[in-house]
Amino acid sequence: MVPFSFAGHELVALKDGALFWPVRRALIVADLHLEKASWFAARSGQMLPPYDSQATLTELTALVRKTQATEIWCLGDSFHDSEGCERLPAEARRMLTDLTGATRFVWITGNHDSALVDHCGGEIMIEAEADGLILRHEAEAGETRPELSGHFHPKLRLNHRGRNVARRCFVLTATKLILPAFGALTGGLDAHHPEIIRAVGRKAEALVPLADRLLRFPLVA
Repeated sequence: MVPFSFAGHELVALKDGALFWPVRRALIVADLHLEKASWFAARSGQMLPPYDSQATLTELTALVRKTQATEIWCLGDSFHDSEGCERLPAEARRMLTDLTGATRFVWITGNHDSALVDHCGGEIMIEAEADGLILRHEAEAGETRPELSGHFHPKLRLNHRGRNVARRCFVLTATKLILPAFGALTGGLDAHHPEIIRAVGRKAEALVPLADRLLRFPLVA
């Protein structure tokens, strides 16, 4: 794990797509989109393998154990819809309630789960402030305070030795940090996309964490 500085705080970008805040022992994730597969099955008849929630929560549980996190902050679209918690399979629900019972667990609501209610434990907020950092779902272009957000599912797409390569990435400026989607069943938006640049400004870079280093790539629209 390689730390980096953001707005005076030491943070760690994890290759799993999560952010760790060592001073607070906080694990921050965005866009889990739990129960996305069951939503598609019910709404469109598209039968996807119904294991996305369990896969995502298994990975999250492993990270909590690895980092010894005592706080978990989810930056919106944690469920693919506001009723997603009610559809969780029994094992996934058990894993989730274990997490919400063992940590300070905060759900920041997003556009997919704006009407989320408490069926799985944890605190529900529209946005929050922690030690001077604003935590919300979608970056606000006019926000001058340092801000953590999700929503865009950024991925860095490169041509490497004749091969097209895509890796989920963090998007960083002096005052904004967008997290990649953590969910097992989520796509991604090119980090160079004009909508991301519009949200964060033109002086941005993509961060791609590896096991022992943090790669940085400048972004342009």
